[in-house]
Amino acid sequence: MAKENPNQLRQLIAQKAAQMMAEDGISDFSYAKNKAGRQIGALDNSVLPSNAEIEEELKRYNALFLSEEQPENLRALRKNALYTMQLLEKFNPYLTGAVLDGTAGLGTETHIHLFADSLKEVEMFLLNLDIPFETNEKSYRIMNDGKRDKKMDARKKVPVFSLETATGIIKLSVFEFDEIRVPTKRAADGSNAERADITALKNLIEIN
Repeated sequence: MAKENPNQLRQLIAQKAAQMMAEDGISDFSYAKNKAGRQIGALDNSVLPSNAEIEEELKRYNALFLSEEQPENLRALRKNALYTMQLLEKFNPYLTGAVLDGTAGLGTETHIHLFADSLKEVEMFLLNLDIPFETNEKSYRIMNDGKRDKKMDARKKVPVFSLETATGIIKLSVFEFDEIRVPTKRAADGSNAERADITALKNLIEIN
């Protein structure tokens, strides 16, 4: 399989990775493309597609194969995200990722960013409401102040609370409060990730 036309192989891997992300709830582009490459038999990393290429195939897959289920599922994910954000309003919640930009598949995780003075405060809030959670961390690319007033990308590991809900996993990434104006980067193309607060998400749900 790896001896096929590199461009065709690249597209095939992108399509397979997109299918995994749409149907299996995989949100990590790197994991999806590497798994797809192994399944197809591509041993050369040079034929692996970019994250942006996979995102384009994901949009096509949703439109072609999930045209009925995906919009309804997306609306349910957004409504559940809104409920969660209203519950956590004191921690300045913002929705981001596939549930916001509309590429969420049937099992996609919902990503919400919180900005709090203390991680412990968020943890105690969840415990007091008897909301079960698992803890982990996630690495984000963020825009940081570099030397001589130049901006540069940096990596930051952020604590994450994972909640299991009726519509799937919700991941709460807890940033420091003073990072509320620091943009994170999209995995697909490195641009600043879009974010929506409670009011913006309400408007989005009403429009769609």
